Amino acid sequence: MKRLFAGLAMSAAALSALAADVGVSISVGQPGFYGRIDIGSFPPPRLIYAEPVIIQRPAVGVPVGRPMYLHVPPGHAKDWRKHCSKYGACGQPVYFVQESWYNDVYVPGYREREKSRGGSDGHPGKGNGKGNDGGKGGDKGKGNGKGK
Repeated sequence: MKRLFAGLAMSAAALSALAADVGVSISVGQPGFYGRIDIGSFPPPRLIYAEPVIIQRPAVGVPVGRPMYLHVPPGHAKDWRKHCSKYGACGQPVYFVQESWYNDVYVPGYREREKSRGGSDGHPGKGNGKGNDGGKGGDKGKGNGKGK
């Protein structure tokens, strides 16, 4: 019996060492960020699909919210039914922005706008301490509250 407990304790110690928190933070306006983006005053985005995608239509009489713009990894837009819950967007109309537009237009424009506001320079840990999605879960573990 003692051997069993000793073996379990050693296994638990080994597993906890492997599960160390790496502390990676990717924020809006950086390459590699996936989630909701605010188009605001940016030029109209290049879209993957011309029409918004909606998975779960609201009940009759319930108004549909405004479309949201998302930057998602390759393949997520194609199989949106499988991935929409990760972004909290299954019942929302969604436009998917093209990767090239996000990286070539949005990222540089976002960084420039943040610099002019005196905000983050686009590097993790130098923002105002707020998370990147207001706690709505849109980034699936990529934000740790550091950075903007």
